Amino acid sequence: MNNEMLAQYANYALASAALVITVAMLCYALYLAQAVPMRERAEVGSKVPAIVGGPADGEGGSAPAETGFATAGETAVRARKAAGVAGSLSWLGAGFLLLSFALRGFAVDRFPLGNLFEFSIGGAFFALATFSVASTRRDLRWLGVFVTAFVTLLLMVASTAWYVEADEVVPSLNSYWLPIHVTVATLAVGVLTVGAIVSGLYLLSDREVGGERFWRKLPPAQSLEKLSYSLHIIGFPLWSFTLIAGAIWAREAWGAYWTWDPKEVWTFVIWTVYAAYLHARATKTTPRRTANWIAVAGFACIIINYTVVNFYFIGMHSYAQ
Repeated sequence: MNNEMLAQYANYALASAALVITVAMLCYALYLAQAVPMRERAEVGSKVPAIVGGPADGEGGSAPAETGFATAGETAVRARKAAGVAGSLSWLGAGFLLLSFALRGFAVDRFPLGNLFEFSIGGAFFALATFSVASTRRDLRWLGVFVTAFVTLLLMVASTAWYVEADEVVPSLNSYWLPIHVTVATLAVGVLTVGAIVSGLYLLSDREVGGERFWRKLPPAQSLEKLSYSLHIIGFPLWSFTLIAGAIWAREAWGAYWTWDPKEVWTFVIWTVYAAYLHARATKTTPRRTANWIAVAGFACIIINYTVVNFYFIGMHSYAQ
């Protein structure tokens, strides 16, 4: 099997991933449309009287944890089945993305993170994988439609506007730092993407905008905010490593740790904004809404770095186009 065939199979795997993830998005949308609002279930549950003679708290049984998430028994059968199918398809879609990634690497005999198209595929995989892995620890079916919609959009843009044929990279990228630095950066973006989605839902849900019944199908605002923080507290150290590893690689490749390259500057800007978010989140006097607005601003900086800086700024990272 020659390299051209491997590259073609990589494209087939990518197309399969896009199709599977799109179907998963539709199934998650069906689940969210049919699910009983979580806050209504919570309100009904709070009004159910205790059974006479039943076990008291801490005696012979334990009360279910109030996580704000739906349980299988509380969800309509059709909605539960749709969510189950969507979850399986999400894993399958992530598998196809990983397969496409691997085949492209074999086709060019290098680590396949040398341009914006390949970085997009990696980011889509890590965002979907972050959601899928987190879903094994808690009920995140309500989040599925938002994550899969973002991944589907990213794959569409990457495949149409940013696609490049599988080929060699510039000599400066032929380094052991490529799979280290860029992989961690891609993982960080994937985790922070899911965190930004949850932060956005928190900001909207907290205001009850749009249709109140729709937002009542999401967990309470406090649960959303805690989940967002959990994701950002993972993504921030990854981005910190990206910044440090990039400086070390720059020293080896260009002879200086810092050259004020646009990509370097924006990587530091992103780090600063997310550091400000964590500081605001840890400060009791700062409202949670303010902290989450900072988190959303951090993701906006990632988008700017991802698009505007790549295409409109000339620098040492111009090969990323």
